Amino acid sequence: MSLSAAAWLQQPMMPPAFERRRLDAEGKTSVDFGVKGGELDKKSRAPADLRQVWTGRVREAARAVESAIDTLAPFNPTPDATKLLGTVEGDLCPLHGAWRNVWTTAADASFSPNSTRGDANVYNVVDGTRSRITNHIDFASGAQFRVLLRATALSPLRVGLRFRFVKVSPPRPILGLLRTIVIPVPGPFLTRVLSLLGRGPKEGPPPAYFDVLYLDDELRVHVTGQGNLFVQRRAPWSR
Repeated sequence: MSLSAAAWLQQPMMPPAFERRRLDAEGKTSVDFGVKGGELDKKSRAPADLRQVWTGRVREAARAVESAIDTLAPFNPTPDATKLLGTVEGDLCPLHGAWRNVWTTAADASFSPNSTRGDANVYNVVDGTRSRITNHIDFASGAQFRVLLRATALSPLRVGLRFRFVKVSPPRPILGLLRTIVIPVPGPFLTRVLSLLGRGPKEGPPPAYFDVLYLDDELRVHVTGQGNLFVQRRAPWSR
């Protein structure tokens, strides 16, 4: 069932080119950086949910995808998606490998040419042996983002995440010298201090994790702790 399920779920998300253009014209959201750009939620600073702003045919198409996910999830053929994650046999973990974003409700993972961020290809690479997940964002301009996270198996279907750092590679070296900039992500202690000082959300940072809803050899569907949905397809990858 897995391959046919993948094809079935992909169909409403990937309409023909002329239909995608119509959807773009009828409400596709342009997302830019930060809270003002619609990338982050104003209160929690978590990734914004595009379902709050989608309208018209775009919202209808999103509902169709969500309905397909609800139908498919009970038939998940991989009840232990985190098996062997973080072990010497981690390359046998069902999540191990590269996954290409097909559809998502998360604003921070949505890119389009009609925004200052520009269009981009987004991949999620799971290293099951190292307990590491790297989000690859390759912009059409040539710029690249690499977001490195520590992954922990919290249950057979839940993966806990801790952000480590971000690597930014501009399309051209800065001042002709710097090719890559590494930006550490604040740890839990610093986040709590900022919260006490009134510079962060009073309730503390939202939990970072995702729950696997469906996983087979080709298709991965998961929901984050903030409720954002991701649909991804396995992609060829070379290290």
